[in-house]
Amino acid sequence: MYSGQINSRGPRYCPSIEDKVVRFADKDQHQIFLEPEGRTTEEIYVNGVSTSLPRDVQDAIFRNIVGCENAVIMRYGYAVEYDFCPPTQLWPHLESKAVDGLFFAGQINGTTGYEEAGGQGLIAGANAALKLRGDSPYVPGREEAYIGVLLDDLVTCGTDEPYRMFTSRAEYRLLLRQDNADRRLTTRAFELGLADEARNQRLVDKLAAMAQAREWLSEIRIDQVRGDVFLRRPEVDWSTMVGHDPRLAQIDPKAGQQVVYDIKYAGYVDRQQEEIDRHRRLANKRIPASFDYAAIRPLRSEAKQKLAKIRPLTLDQAQRISGITPADITLVMAHLKAGQVGAPSETSEAEG
Repeated sequence: MYSGQINSRGPRYCPSIEDKVVRFADKDQHQIFLEPEGRTTEEIYVNGVSTSLPRDVQDAIFRNIVGCENAVIMRYGYAVEYDFCPPTQLWPHLESKAVDGLFFAGQINGTTGYEEAGGQGLIAGANAALKLRGDSPYVPGREEAYIGVLLDDLVTCGTDEPYRMFTSRAEYRLLLRQDNADRRLTTRAFELGLADEARNQRLVDKLAAMAQAREWLSEIRIDQVRGDVFLRRPEVDWSTMVGHDPRLAQIDPKAGQQVVYDIKYAGYVDRQQEEIDRHRRLANKRIPASFDYAAIRPLRSEAKQKLAKIRPLTLDQAQRISGITPADITLVMAHLKAGQVGAPSETSEAEG
């Protein structure tokens, strides 16, 4: 890794042991995990000691690990350097801008090879099928799914190191919860043919149960307070409400818990929804793929170059491109309103 043979930047979130020594030189210990490879093998994977050091050094390392002094290395660690295709050359639905019908998904787009790659494969595969059917592509929004955040980050901003999807990358984390994934995505998945009728019906039944629960809660009076208002109190949970109204025992507990979350966090969710609505207004302002940014005379040269390279499909996507300012967006919006759709350029590169 440090001999000069490998030039690419390694993964930030699962560094090699030599990377850790360099980056965390102030630490005097390091925790590792011994993970059995299976029930029928004596092979153990040592998690936390990935390395590209010479074999004799790897042997010495293990002779100094308590409990591994007599271990035999079956496969020595080694470094892998791989290239990737810049994801900014893709449309948000993962189709190549240069080659019609060519979709990219996985590590080739600069991500890690785990959930990130799997999520891309799902979207790219679905959109390839939609293209063959002549239907519009599906791209989940940043407020709709973590996959939507991942796709937008990749095609809008690109990456210079293996990309990992963290909750901290999403600005709408309050909405992107694991407990409401079915409400966010099942209906769309059913429309696309990715979810069957039985799965969709479970969601329909759950939504009906939640609506019934909300109706009954609004009818309850506890200490002269309406039930759905009483439920906002931190110490009150679903079982408390069932104790006050036996009818609620008929509601599936999972549906009931969803109602609890919705009511307790309604204020925060509403504020986030207002922000989403503001961004959605920009997202609804489409930019033609053939839009000629060079024809916007006052637009900075840097903005022209970046916008022409990424070719954002909406103003919302355009404003997330690194280096694009609110003033740039205002100019693009003005030209969109004026009906500029790829007029010949009359500007010079000296501008901006």
